[in-house]
Amino acid sequence: MNAKKINRKAVREKPCFIIAEAGVNHNGSLDLAKKLVDVAKEAGADAVKFQTFKAEDLATKKSKLAEYQKKNKKGNQLDMLKGLELKDSNFRELKIYCTSKKIIFLSSPHTEDAINFLDPLLTIYKIGSGDLNNPRFLEKVTKKKKPIILSTGMSDLSEVEEAVKAIKKAGNQKISLLHCTTSYPCDFKDVNLRAMITLKNKFGLPVGYSDHTLGTEVAVAAVALGAEIVEKHITLDKKMSGPDQMASLDLKEFKRMVEEIRSVEKSFGDGIKKPTKAEAVIKKIVRKSIVAKKSILKGEIIVKDMLAIKRPGTGIEPKYFGDVVGKRAKKNINADELIFWRDL
Repeated sequence: MNAKKINRKAVREKPCFIIAEAGVNHNGSLDLAKKLVDVAKEAGADAVKFQTFKAEDLATKKSKLAEYQKKNKKGNQLDMLKGLELKDSNFRELKIYCTSKKIIFLSSPHTEDAINFLDPLLTIYKIGSGDLNNPRFLEKVTKKKKPIILSTGMSDLSEVEEAVKAIKKAGNQKISLLHCTTSYPCDFKDVNLRAMITLKNKFGLPVGYSDHTLGTEVAVAAVALGAEIVEKHITLDKKMSGPDQMASLDLKEFKRMVEEIRSVEKSFGDGIKKPTKAEAVIKKIVRKSIVAKKSILKGEIIVKDMLAIKRPGTGIEPKYFGDVVGKRAKKNINADELIFWRDL
């Protein structure tokens, strides 16, 4: 898939567009961020995505930590986010580094200033679930006239509809929607993959899945259900400090997920029900034919008791049993021999 053409038409083409969500798993280190690029590339992802923000523009001092974040950090959101910032120059360097590694650079803007800053670096805007109900923010992104991938965590259908209308009203039709359950990690019972299908049917837009479950199976299942984009957190080591490390996949796991997704895609086929080349060979072995149940003499009129249905399937098909009955044998047919039309 050419990410520069990711739009309503392009994302419907296989293969699925796989985003390795590096997020803030770099812990504020450019070196670690580059290593995440390397891991994402090695794992087979199409793109690697970061998050761009200035902590003081994103959270107040009264912003509390989520329960899952408290396991790694004390204090408030602002304190945590300050330790997860990258400099503007870091993002420019990451863009260059991604280009050299031939993997697409993405970063979600979390503040309005980040929208403008990232614009020269991005071919696609990925908007996080936290800004779905922020029409001012969505309008600013839309005015950049680039394709938008919008996560829909924490929302109901009416809120998604409002966001889609806001984007379209601002003049952008290149929208993809990601079903998402904003919980880290997300319990399987809370995934609700069928909601992705609801989004597809409701809006007629390309859909995908942003996965926060542990393991790979739900992401693969999403592709089987029609996800055209999959986003999954990636980490260098789950034991590292940071709010998202534990709910991420390491290199080995992410690589396995990509391989599983690509295998599933191969199984889709063209939808035409017909035998494969392999089946054409096995069909002759496992299907059945009309055979002589007992010896039939030349000139005899064939009756039902003279016939049986057995393998292989290289003779007259069983569906013609009634047509064979009443025919006269042109030659002697031994018991257990296949009967052919030329014999009748």
